[in-house]
Amino acid sequence: MQDFTGKVAFITGGASGIGLAMAKVFGRAGMKVMLADIEPAALAAAVEELRGLQVRVEGVVADVTSRDSLKSAALETIAKFGKVHVVCNNAGVGSGGAFGTVPPKDWAWVVDVNQLGVVYGMETFAPLMMSHGEGGHFVNTASMAGMVSPPGMEPYCATKFAVVAMSEGWAMQLAPHDIGVSILCPGFVKTRIHESRRNRPPEYGPDSQPPGFDSSLSSPVLTGIPVEPVAERVLEGIRDNDLYIFTHPEMRGAVEARFQNILAAFDKSAASPALSVLPDRAPPELNL
Repeated sequence: MQDFTGKVAFITGGASGIGLAMAKVFGRAGMKVMLADIEPAALAAAVEELRGLQVRVEGVVADVTSRDSLKSAALETIAKFGKVHVVCNNAGVGSGGAFGTVPPKDWAWVVDVNQLGVVYGMETFAPLMMSHGEGGHFVNTASMAGMVSPPGMEPYCATKFAVVAMSEGWAMQLAPHDIGVSILCPGFVKTRIHESRRNRPPEYGPDSQPPGFDSSLSSPVLTGIPVEPVAERVLEGIRDNDLYIFTHPEMRGAVEARFQNILAAFDKSAASPALSVLPDRAPPELNL
């Protein structure tokens, strides 16, 4: 996608952080924006701020854990703007803790928001993009936690690894329809992810998060990079149809170390006496 003028973007988690920053950047590029968020007051304030910046914007309250809620938000977007060209599945929450201490409801909450929320966004909006035939682009917010897995963040990392895996497959499936898919993998960014429990719905039970997890995140998050360069990098990634959008090149070494361990394991298997009895086999065709 090279020309953004007049195109329509839909952004979940759009009332703050990276979502709001993307709305500002898209607006400056001439796009119309539908902000979606679960917090009505924050959403209204964000819409007012963007209109003050001369962005053509509307807002819709949406819960990404509900497929029906996203469908309603999509219908509202079509009613307001007619089409959707860019969808940023950006809403996310954080949870973690020592092994065995993460409550089952926390696992459910993180999976429903971070993983299934992306599934619902993709499956709701891709047919709408296909229907207008003008192409489009998805930006699915993962994390560097979708590339490496620090201990104590297993629920968060599991969902972010899932976003990476799903998006890699979707990119190949949607390319024939002129629809691109990018995976946004930021490191620490100055957002409110460490306060995400403020939006935890009651159906996920009482907040029994082990003490210390949110506070342990607050320092690196609050000293993270600003949201604006991240949003600008997203625009670059859409323009270039990048599959992976990284914002912290200094974290390359951590990813390289992980893959060195993986490659070493392949080397060990290649020399394994247990496997030496098997006949030589051609690599499978995975269409990667």
